[in-house]
Amino acid sequence: EEIERETAYPDGKVEKVLKNGCHLVFFPNGTWKQVGSDGKTITITFFNGDVKQIMPDQTVIYYYADAKTTHTTYSDGLEVLQFSNGQIEKHYPDGKKEITFPDQTIKNLFTDGQEESIFPDGTIVRVQRDGSKTIEFSNGQRELHTSQFKRREYPDGTVKTVYMNGQQETKYVSGRVRVKDKDGNIIMDTKL
Repeated sequence: EEIERETAYPDGKVEKVLKNGCHLVFFPNGTWKQVGSDGKTITITFFNGDVKQIMPDQTVIYYYADAKTTHTTYSDGLEVLQFSNGQIEKHYPDGKKEITFPDQTIKNLFTDGQEESIFPDGTIVRVQRDGSKTIEFSNGQRELHTSQFKRREYPDGTVKTVYMNGQQETKYVSGRVRVKDKDGNIIMDTKL
């Protein structure tokens, strides 16, 4: 582009105004700033390779050169971080966070302390504030983990519970209940 005007300042800064209306400002440390002809689009290229862009809608895109990470802040407060390994984090204004890992696992962190992870195979793990965990498998099975027991529910209605003391209890759809001690010995079996 043709230069309309060029100004050198005592501090070493040089400003160039181009005929298309763009302004370029060069700083002594190697950083430079470009203001678009609209006056609203600003790009700052820092001496270390970082780049900050301010868009007309006030979206700010910051690229960290060393980390190869992009941090975008939207005017509504949403922040999106994109890492070089493919991980993407979304930080919502209400405090919720959503992380998409390179393997496409998605983890949601809610403001009330709950977490939810959705795995590529369809498995969903939900962790409550008290530490209890619910796992929903893609085959229809479901597990509940608490401080007292672990319980697996099968699609046919069978429920198997393992207590912290090692005792196991299996309830079948037929009504049959089988209980084993921590060593696997049957201590009760109501065969119908």
